Amino acid sequence: EFYGKGAPYNALAGKDSTRGVAKMSLDPADLTHDIEGLTEEELKSLDDIFNNVYKAKYPIVGYTSRRILNEDGSPNLDFKPEDQPHFNIKDEF
Repeated sequence: EFYGKGAPYNALAGKDSTRGVAKMSLDPADLTHDIEGLTEEELKSLDDIFNNVYKAKYPIVGYTSRRILNEDGSPNLDFKPEDQPHFNIKDEF
């Protein structure tokens, strides 16, 4: 109800919107993985939201293509879910 078509947070769905979450922004320019230039407060907020909201409520079901594909679209053979930030495989299974 929050992330579907026409819902309030639909702009966050299907992409790495890390910057937007940290800034509490739905501005299209902020809907990116780029955290460069975020303040310490924004980074702390991001960590809190991820751990206390997203990770607490939703299972990890996939990753954005930026993590699993190379820039040319080929599979990133070095990708390992257990090496991803904030990911603890025991939390998910």
